[in-house]
Amino acid sequence: MSRQSEADLPGGVSLPGTLSESLCAELIVFRRDLHMHPELGNQEFRTTAAIKARLERAGLKPRVLTSGTGLICDIGTQEPTARPRPVLAIRADIDALPIPDTKTGVPYRSTIPDRAHACGHDVHTTAVLGAGLVLADLDRQGLLPHPVRLVFQPAEEVLPGGASEAIESGALDGVGRIIAVHCDPRVDAGRIGLRQGPITSACDRLEVTLDGPGGHTARPHLTTDLVTAAAKVATEVPAVISRRVDARSGLSVTWGRIEAGHTCNVIPQHAELSGTVRCLDLRTWREAPDLVHATIDEVATLHRAKSQINYVRGVPPVVNDPAVTELLRDAMAARRGPYAIEDTEQSLGGEDFSWYLERVPGAMARLGVRVPGSRSQLDLHRGDFDVDEASIQVAVELFTAAALLDGHPS
Repeated sequence: MSRQSEADLPGGVSLPGTLSESLCAELIVFRRDLHMHPELGNQEFRTTAAIKARLERAGLKPRVLTSGTGLICDIGTQEPTARPRPVLAIRADIDALPIPDTKTGVPYRSTIPDRAHACGHDVHTTAVLGAGLVLADLDRQGLLPHPVRLVFQPAEEVLPGGASEAIESGALDGVGRIIAVHCDPRVDAGRIGLRQGPITSACDRLEVTLDGPGGHTARPHLTTDLVTAAAKVATEVPAVISRRVDARSGLSVTWGRIEAGHTCNVIPQHAELSGTVRCLDLRTWREAPDLVHATIDEVATLHRAKSQINYVRGVPPVVNDPAVTELLRDAMAARRGPYAIEDTEQSLGGEDFSWYLERVPGAMARLGVRVPGSRSQLDLHRGDFDVDEASIQVAVELFTAAALLDGHPS
């Protein structure tokens, strides 16, 4: 690892911590191995073991979370002073999605049926691992200004997310700030997107069952036309809700599954719908369960269907702290220059990184993973999702620069 980059801090202080070619190559191999062996939330035993083994090879002492997946690793020690400096935490999520990998022509396609790293968590994990290796080397050289904690969190894709377990296991003990990245296929590799304030939305899970007596399709007037009732819930509930809240709150109900019936001439007795509730605004999110319940009941009753609703609280919005956002901006500018940073919008995606920010200030950057010049429109949560692996080095350098700048006197 090089002891000095071409970027300098104000005042002529050099900024160490760039990556050697050999480490860059190793990290790509590590990411591809994770990509070939994706594991779902709370099942990430192989992934956890791989991260742990590499950190231990670097002389570090990672601690696996109580559930057996995910881990925490501290780098550096506190100076023996009366007031220890708050630790900077760097977080990665390590789980995959339950969808098939449909990529072609790559040697690292998933080897596990119906499992894929289609959200870039393999990149997040590899980047935080790489940052840990670089920072551990700097610590041995006496160049790490204060301790850093690596947080490899399980089950981000499982509402309400694995962040709560990590927090209960001590991930935020002594932490003053926390940072993370999330892959963004709309942004070119070599760049990041930043935003102060809300950068994601709240996200909850919604499950609805409708019941009626059933009957013959020749006589729907004698029973509850449950298929029509389900269709009305699917279409009218989102429409009605959009007129009962401030449009600026971005409250959105979107269905991912609807199921009813088994044959063409029988009105079924049971129907199911499931989807998500997303919201840009924290106050409206807190009011959403009562509003959604009432609206579904109204529509179902209108069509003589009995409804049961399971509203599963998910995550609040990720709200980037202004000061920590500027830390990431300064870090990226130091490594790649100010033109490598672009403003980004608030998305309707959910992220359990928000639970950390309920306790300590922090910020998440959008990591560009699109091949520069590509016209590809690959999105997250698609089986053909892939990244420009140059983005791994960018994320490592962002994290290491942030750790160094966070400890640099202003």
